[in-house]
Amino acid sequence: MKLTGTKTENYFREKLICSHKSLYEDEDKSRILHSLKESHPEMKTAYVLEWIPDQGEDIYIILIDSEVIAKIEVDRFDMTIKPSIEEVSISRYKKNLKKINQIKLSVALALVCGE
Repeated sequence: MKLTGTKTENYFREKLICSHKSLYEDEDKSRILHSLKESHPEMKTAYVLEWIPDQGEDIYIILIDSEVIAKIEVDRFDMTIKPSIEEVSISRYKKNLKKINQIKLSVALALVCGE
């Protein structure tokens, strides 16, 4: 998807940059970052596309570099439980996305590429 600099794209850019900063700097996200680095030791960057709070865990959908989408489930109460990670290719993830989420993914991919 070609980006054109709309307000929506700029909004997502700001949110994604904040999510990236939070992932790398906030202590409460350290388990997520550690799990990502463990499964992708060559990882250069990651952007949180979605955060879904659930009853006992938080679910994060994260773009890792420009290669893969990871779904990470983090137990909210028991810090000793290792987060679970499922991965899917970007092309497969894109298949059923609504237009608004396609825009968010495109913005995240542009950020990964330094645009």
